[in-house]
Amino acid sequence: MSAISVPKIRLASGFDMPQVGFGLWKVPRDTAADTVYNAIKLGYRLFDGAYDYQNEKEAGEGIRRAIADGLVTREEIFITTKLWNNYHRREHVLEMAKKQNESWGLGYIDLYLMHFPVAQKYIDPSVLEFPAWWVDAERSAVALDKVPISETWKAMEEVVDLGIARSIGVSNFQAQLLYDVQSYARYPISALQIEHHPYLVQPQLILMAKENGIAITAYSSFGPQSFLELPEDFSSKAKAIGPLFESDVVKSLAEKYSKTPAQVLLRWATQRGIAVIPKSNSKERLLQNLDVTSFDLEDAEIACISALDCDLRFNDPGHYLVTSPLRIFA
Repeated sequence: MSAISVPKIRLASGFDMPQVGFGLWKVPRDTAADTVYNAIKLGYRLFDGAYDYQNEKEAGEGIRRAIADGLVTREEIFITTKLWNNYHRREHVLEMAKKQNESWGLGYIDLYLMHFPVAQKYIDPSVLEFPAWWVDAERSAVALDKVPISETWKAMEEVVDLGIARSIGVSNFQAQLLYDVQSYARYPISALQIEHHPYLVQPQLILMAKENGIAITAYSSFGPQSFLELPEDFSSKAKAIGPLFESDVVKSLAEKYSKTPAQVLLRWATQRGIAVIPKSNSKERLLQNLDVTSFDLEDAEIACISALDCDLRFNDPGHYLVTSPLRIFA
């Protein structure tokens, strides 16, 4: 079987990022090493992680095993990971970047993102059982900290100076904050990672990013699918709308091109220059998700998929943080 060719996106930092990768959100810690190793065997080279996912160490173990077995070199692998909200102060950014880099065990991080544009009270990572929005097990309180985005961004630039990360960027930011960061950035915003699917197209944000040389990575490309299994506060929106896989336009295009609905949704994004990071536990679907640049949709078909937009956001702390909503997308 010949390897599937995956295009690359040139970041503003000058480095190249594969356009299709593997997302590590919700990958269990005890299976992460094997999952990543097997994904590499199938052709995946981009892995998208985060401190919040709590599987960086294990994912790194899978990559190091693949390198040791001669499947890939470090240079062929692209690692994205993210800084959690409790660590926005300068000293904590540096602390966490070093800690996360050591967890991956690969020498450097390719792309380091600020996970959310909100700072929360510092919690010592050695005593924090699991990073979360809440400060208590009852999920009754969210504690914010007074840290400007500028302090966090400038600390992330120091992470680049130290050689810990090659490129830096942001996640879940809106246009206003992107303009703000650009006004003082010493290193460019290389990437913006956002929730992006036909129910949440965000065309103006995408246009602004492209105009300013910021690469876009879409997460939750299948819309409600990733949220259905979560607790009610997180899944209620997803349960209230039909699956994108069952949309008439997506199903008809899948039939027309002899592709799966998932491939159609991923091609809708990649054909518009956006990177995607789906995941699956199925070898067949993993290969299908990787093979999403070998066919083209017509412009009118892309427009029909985009017309499903209803501004429906599933990853919204203004909704699921019921007792202390953080309305960062207002």
